[in-house]
Amino acid sequence: MTREIAVVAFAQTDHRRTSEEFSEVEMLMPVLHDVLDRTGLKTADIGFTCSGSSDYLAGRAFSFTLALDGVGAWPPISESHVEMDGAWALYEAWTKLLTGDADTALVYSYGKSSPGSVRDVLTRQLDPYYVAPLWPDSVALAALQAQALIDAGETDEPALAAVATRSRAAASTNSHAQLRGSVPHGEYVVRPLRTGDCPPVGDGAAAVILAAGERARDLCARPAWIRGIDHRIEAHGLGVRDLTDSPSTRLAAEKAGAFERPVDTAELHAPFSAQEVVLRKALGLDDSVRVNPSGGALAANPVMAAGLIRIGEAAVRIHRGESDRALAHATSGPCLQQNLIAVLEGDPR
Repeated sequence: MTREIAVVAFAQTDHRRTSEEFSEVEMLMPVLHDVLDRTGLKTADIGFTCSGSSDYLAGRAFSFTLALDGVGAWPPISESHVEMDGAWALYEAWTKLLTGDADTALVYSYGKSSPGSVRDVLTRQLDPYYVAPLWPDSVALAALQAQALIDAGETDEPALAAVATRSRAAASTNSHAQLRGSVPHGEYVVRPLRTGDCPPVGDGAAAVILAAGERARDLCARPAWIRGIDHRIEAHGLGVRDLTDSPSTRLAAEKAGAFERPVDTAELHAPFSAQEVVLRKALGLDDSVRVNPSGGALAANPVMAAGLIRIGEAAVRIHRGESDRALAHATSGPCLQQNLIAVLEGDPR
């Protein structure tokens, strides 16, 4: 890489079970104002804008064009969109800044899961010929993964409950989290997953600002430098994958340089408790690493924004001096099908 690029600001909504009184634009605008205010930038100062969202959640085609009302697209701006979690929009913005075509980028993502059944909506990610016609929802597929881990001796139900308890306890200091503090583990949703093992359904949005070189140092006292970022994908067919492992996560981490030196913090996009077990193994994370100090996706999981939030949460810990080298992970698709890894570092103190 010929340019140093950093996350210099991050903002997010207070994630809620429903925001039916707000449109996507109304939900997004305060976040965009907040992230710009943190740097003192105006919309006209942004060289590139990229967003991540899903038309399937919104229920209408090209819904992302409406969200541009919250950004302000006049005078004309350089803009792009991915039908993915905002972490992949950040990846596109990162490559844009690497080319030298821009020095700053605004990345945002949003999702409203409350209007419909997100479990059913996510079946549209599945193989359309052999799997999708069976309508296995996202929780049922995660339960298959959890049971495979239990059968392989990798975990058990008490260990999964401990993951959920730790995550919700960590979220007690996160004012944006949807679930905080003690949350009953509850009844089975799909065995072996109980309500506590599953993410809450809710609405939310997030935004980050990227900047290159000295521009980043001008905008942030301690930028979170992106030392490496990479994303990989598993086979689409669930039957040809080992659901107890995530080779795509491991490969993305290797290419991003995550294994070159230890990290002190990891924000993992693990919507289900069993998926944290898979990710910890793939990434070689031991108990010396603070995992999901924000509470992670078990505390708030706005679809299409939760992965970008992991990068933002890791970055702000570097900004505040609470972390020196952090790993952020985002996922998309059933059973950790697609995985992105970003390695962030702060300047030496």
